[in-house]
Amino acid sequence: MIVGTELADLPLDQIVTATVGKADRASIFNNAAQAWNHSFYWHCLKPQGGGEPPAALKRKMETAFGSVDACKTELANHAVAQFGSGWAWLVLEGSKLKVVKTANADTPFTQGLKPLLAIDVWEHAYYLDYQNKRADHVNAVIDKLTNWEFAAANLESFEQHRRYG
Repeated sequence: MIVGTELADLPLDQIVTATVGKADRASIFNNAAQAWNHSFYWHCLKPQGGGEPPAALKRKMETAFGSVDACKTELANHAVAQFGSGWAWLVLEGSKLKVVKTANADTPFTQGLKPLLAIDVWEHAYYLDYQNKRADHVNAVIDKLTNWEFAAANLESFEQHRRYG
């Protein structure tokens, strides 16, 4: 789709930002953004995941949401409430954590947000195991598969970049 265009040699994230909101490039955006989202998502999961996040992320979660459990609940609520296909994200906005949801291929970095963690709520992510029970899928991901260390590493990277440019 991008062979022979000005996008051909760009990294995936730059292809996403170069095509977001452009009707004539919607197909490129959808494919590039979904490739980026899924690549990011696989790092958000690990065997025997879940549990407590590392200390720095835990402190940020407690500051933003009151507790780690409240953050997990907010993430689950956004994931379950996403109408149709999409994603729930733990993101950094400025220096504060928040939870957002995006539809289809949309991704938070095109909105200036820094993604720390994602949950895939496209039906293909859970239907074989959970049929139409999205909440069961979301809770299993949060409780048993979430790679909090990956989210904490993203937080550290973004905070260092903000401090040192």
